[in-house]
Amino acid sequence: MTGVPGRQNGVTLGELSAKYPRLYHMAARDSWKSIRKYGLLSTSRLLDLFEIAPPLRAAIELTRRPNSVPLEHKVHGRVVVRDQKPLSESKLKDCLKDCDTVTWFRMLNGRVFFWLDLERLKTMMSAREYRGKTHTVLTVDTEALVRYYENKITLCPLNSGNTSPYAHPRGLDSFHKLSTYPFKERFRKGDYYCVVELAVKDGVPDIAKYALRVAHCSCRGGQLRTSRILYKAPQDARRMSCGATR
Repeated sequence: MTGVPGRQNGVTLGELSAKYPRLYHMAARDSWKSIRKYGLLSTSRLLDLFEIAPPLRAAIELTRRPNSVPLEHKVHGRVVVRDQKPLSESKLKDCLKDCDTVTWFRMLNGRVFFWLDLERLKTMMSAREYRGKTHTVLTVDTEALVRYYENKITLCPLNSGNTSPYAHPRGLDSFHKLSTYPFKERFRKGDYYCVVELAVKDGVPDIAKYALRVAHCSCRGGQLRTSRILYKAPQDARRMSCGATR
């Protein structure tokens, strides 16, 4: 695809999946069993499922998490809610245009996020906190997921959960439906910057239907390495994936 003629804003499913045929999500190392059973859920939906009550719920959902938080449930077992180390609450307060930090955290925790570009996954996994550690990486078919969940999907032109090293201005209008995303304007910026995040409100309870590959991976020196393949989609439902979990 060489360009997007015509309209000023918006992106079609075909345009999005042509530029980004795969989505990537990094989860905790031993999370696939739970994800496959309950789905890839947002933090808020996990807190519902695990019956987490205040004040712990508010601390997890409405403020910055300096560390990952393990949750235990007598029926559902154990999950880990990821930390938010790349996000400074004071920087966030200064860069928000039209909402407060509580609203922003509620928005973040009400969504599940995917990278659209493999290099962004590598950048995240190469960060000091995650470098060299093993994580569960899901590689997802963009077209199949977006086709079913489009009415719950938003696209974002920045890393909404990061304020380092620079806190880019952000607000309620940072999250776009496909029909309003400035795709044409950002197309020439290249894959890394055209669309930064794809998020699904509440999560994807049937994520196994859209996953092409799930593996234990680590990243060091910009190289993504697979130590164990946990799941592959049936051959007739799978296309050759990018190098994320090769």
